[in-house]
Amino acid sequence: MTTNPSAGLLRPAGDHVHVTYVELFFDLIFVFAVTQLSHLLLEHLSLLGAFETLLLLLAVWWAWIDTSWVTNWLDPERTPVRALVFALMFAGLLLSASIPHAFDTEALFFAISYATIQIGRSVFVMLATRKLDAPHFRNFQRISAWHVVIGALWIYGASLEGTARLAVWGGTVLFECAGPSVGFLVPGLGRSATLDWKVDGAHMAERCALFVIIALGESILVTGATAASVRTTLDVGVAFVAAFLGTVAMWWIYFNIGAERGSRQITAESDSGRMARGAYTYTHVMIIAGIVVGAVGDELIIKHPHAAVELRELAVLIGSPVLYLFGNSLFKRASAEHFPLSHWVGLGLLGVCALVGPRLSMLTLGVVTSGVLIVVATWETLSLQGTRRAEQS
Repeated sequence: MTTNPSAGLLRPAGDHVHVTYVELFFDLIFVFAVTQLSHLLLEHLSLLGAFETLLLLLAVWWAWIDTSWVTNWLDPERTPVRALVFALMFAGLLLSASIPHAFDTEALFFAISYATIQIGRSVFVMLATRKLDAPHFRNFQRISAWHVVIGALWIYGASLEGTARLAVWGGTVLFECAGPSVGFLVPGLGRSATLDWKVDGAHMAERCALFVIIALGESILVTGATAASVRTTLDVGVAFVAAFLGTVAMWWIYFNIGAERGSRQITAESDSGRMARGAYTYTHVMIIAGIVVGAVGDELIIKHPHAAVELRELAVLIGSPVLYLFGNSLFKRASAEHFPLSHWVGLGLLGVCALVGPRLSMLTLGVVTSGVLIVVATWETLSLQGTRRAEQS
């Protein structure tokens, strides 16, 4: 990529915003983060543990997606931007390492790491765009103000204990999630408009697709590592195959049609910032959550294939495909006239599975839920074959 000195640290105008090697390098930190999250949920498989994991997942997601927005605008081939990315990687590594004890002994460590990532990145972009892009500069004034408040709340929550910390951090996450939807409204600075965000849609679509790959890759690692840690039996082999095929079905559901169509749609959108906010920034976190929970379910069925399905195991084995299919249905609706019928039928089948699940073994329920995902992937593929051929011709 050629650079234009007059453009400062911004991507060169008119160039296709491709994903760079330094962005892929940055993503490695989040392979670790996703692994930490799935292990945290597995070790604290309760309603409280699920809520704590959700809060940390949202923090990890905002750290990653906000950086993806920034590298959509700034040029990672420029040395100062690379330095920023490396600094964010280091802080992200510290953040990920503290996840297992984020609600215990390393709460302050987690909070400071997160605040450093969010505030430092926003202030950097604000300074980088100060004389080059007035809308972006004004936007990052607002975003920096939001992140200063959010960072202070994370650190304040870390100074508390028990339910008080949980309440403050929960409210902080809700406040952060509301930021893009209200245009980072700040008294005296107004609010941002999505038309001013000037998103390169193909880059945003590719970045989010890569995060899906990261999460699915973690599921593959869990499946392989768990199978390697137990004695090989027929039931373990069946569980292993079911977990693998379930992960393949997840890949197929997202990538066979949705990812490519979404990329084309956001590229053609006149207000690409709005679609990037809705279909990618918000909706994709539900897809990622489904995969993270699915990795926990894969480990459970491989380690305990004959165990009875209790309520918490039922919540994991049913909750994962429900989150994944519902998130994908919202994502695909952004680039189609209707919600995908196959996904809603799949959700209905999972509802039936939830009713009969307590009567089944872990292995049987795992096989059935993987089967539902395979049915959805096959149905959608067959139903849209004609449409896809027409689009490719």
